[in-house]
Amino acid sequence: MLKVYVVRHGETEWNAEKRTQGRLDSKLTEKGKRDADLLGERLKGINFTRIFSSPSKRTMETAKRVKGTRSTPIETDERLYEIDLGAWQGKTEEEIKTQFPEQFHFYWNEPQRFENIHGENFLDVTKRIKDFFNELERKTPTGDVLVITHGVVIKSLYSLCRNAGVEKIWDPPFIHGTSMTIIEIQDGIQKLVLEGCIDHCN
Repeated sequence: MLKVYVVRHGETEWNAEKRTQGRLDSKLTEKGKRDADLLGERLKGINFTRIFSSPSKRTMETAKRVKGTRSTPIETDERLYEIDLGAWQGKTEEEIKTQFPEQFHFYWNEPQRFENIHGENFLDVTKRIKDFFNELERKTPTGDVLVITHGVVIKSLYSLCRNAGVEKIWDPPFIHGTSMTIIEIQDGIQKLVLEGCIDHCN
């Protein structure tokens, strides 16, 4: 059986400002760094056979802090990138709501209707994370694997595990910074055994 520990990056400066990141980046806050270190302490007894991260700087820094002194290399995979939000990136929620009112409404309330001419929609993200996990199980069918990624990617993964449509993507739980989700995978079946846990944060 394959056991995958899926973690969202630590809180960033733009998270704190409610500014949309997507493929852009901002630095981890002191809280983000501390929470990542605490998660690393929580997971120190687990021998990860592989560690993956989105190529984003915020996920890479989180991955390094969680990895600690392990010799396991951090592998990057573009399929773990956050949703590409095009013109929304770098803007605050209020700016997006003012400039793109219809799509902002769809994004949060009718996600199946959200479209992004210069970026991705939720189905695009779901397709690439499904591809990543299918390949992961094929190449690494057993052991413990750590994956550091982003909020929308993790929500898309939940939809896949629950066999739910895109319209359910915002169903609970909320994915906080460094929250941990554990998925057991065997014979192509993905089972959520822990969802969005932040017990390590203080």
